[in-house]
Amino acid sequence: MTQSTRVVITGMGVLAPNGHGLEAYEAALRGGVSGIRFIEKLAEQKFACQVGGVPQGVDTLKHDYLGAEDLLAMNDAMIYAAIAGIDCWRDASLGQIGPDCDVDWDTGAIIGTGIGGMQTVGDRLIPMVDKGRVGRLGSTMVEQVMCSAVSAKLGGLLALGGQVTTNSSACTTGTEAVVDAFHAIRSGQCARMMAGGAEGSSHYTWSGFDAMKVLNSRSNDAPENASRPMSASAAGFIPGSGAGILMLERLDSAQARGARIYAEIIGGHVNSGGQRDGGSMTAPNPEGVVRCIRTAMAMAGIEAHQIDAINGHLTATFADPYELENWRRALDVEAAALPPINATKSMIGHALGAAGGLECVAAVLQLHHGFLHGSRNCEDLHPKVEPFRGSVVQQTRPFDGHILAKSSFGFGDVNGCVLFRTFQS
Repeated sequence: MTQSTRVVITGMGVLAPNGHGLEAYEAALRGGVSGIRFIEKLAEQKFACQVGGVPQGVDTLKHDYLGAEDLLAMNDAMIYAAIAGIDCWRDASLGQIGPDCDVDWDTGAIIGTGIGGMQTVGDRLIPMVDKGRVGRLGSTMVEQVMCSAVSAKLGGLLALGGQVTTNSSACTTGTEAVVDAFHAIRSGQCARMMAGGAEGSSHYTWSGFDAMKVLNSRSNDAPENASRPMSASAAGFIPGSGAGILMLERLDSAQARGARIYAEIIGGHVNSGGQRDGGSMTAPNPEGVVRCIRTAMAMAGIEAHQIDAINGHLTATFADPYELENWRRALDVEAAALPPINATKSMIGHALGAAGGLECVAAVLQLHHGFLHGSRNCEDLHPKVEPFRGSVVQQTRPFDGHILAKSSFGFGDVNGCVLFRTFQS
């Protein structure tokens, strides 16, 4: 295979705080429906931030996808990945699922997670070890706490025979997985790769961020208003969870089996700013961001003016104004000329390792169905965002563009950018 090998999206699955399944998720995005809710456990544990984004109805839903024996050795992150992954497989029309199906040697998976099996570690591993009950941990403890459980379990459920692995690059994880899968197909490693991210909904996972005081503690009585990207009254991000997974496929493979095609990936890049020149463990080096975006464009063979919209990282922290400025620099335009940009996190919170997967699904849905969703809670734009007011998508509107960029920027000064284009045969 060569750099001219075309890669398309032929399936998607999503389990988000504001909707399960593509139809429900799209409707929630269009309608500006928030999935942020009050979380009683956070209040009990005296968190400053007591709201978060958690997929609903999973305790019932999971039995439609997984048997009792499987569920005995699965935590939230694994269950979320399995539900979204099975939905993605079915959406791509890739055949039956079950213990008797043959190995699919042409399909692999890169499913990322930010913090892995923290729920199991906190609920069972540490308490039982501290009580001297190691012998009662059970034989499945390792598979529940290893980060790669989210991809390994899905690989077994679907009998995937290609590369099956888990990446972890903080908030860039899900987008990085898509970029890595894109390159894997282009290099000829396989015909198809599932890619995205999953993150469980555990107070143990979220506790460190609450201690850092980077979560919004001012909106516990108004959860739907808590996630406020680009807003002057933003007071930190809102923790989220869920899973978003896409099926990437070589174009000739998709066409040979008559698959429906949602969009094409034309370029993608990940890099690091080296934690220099303003970059750190918690902030990006602006030059690294600019280089990441421009390298993705160069790979795609497009100019800045061809980017029609941006689905931003935009977390509702101090970094939001800098993100818009970095995009302005990367595209070499005036603030008023920045393409339309929106913030999916305003509705679902920040799902950490799952964020990029959930937002890539949102990006493809918008491109495929011709709309840009509004960003909640940013009527009062931050003063440094004000010059970009005309570019901030505050209300859902029609979209007839052809190229949509998805960006992610994570702890450790790591960056990711992927470019989606409407499919043209």
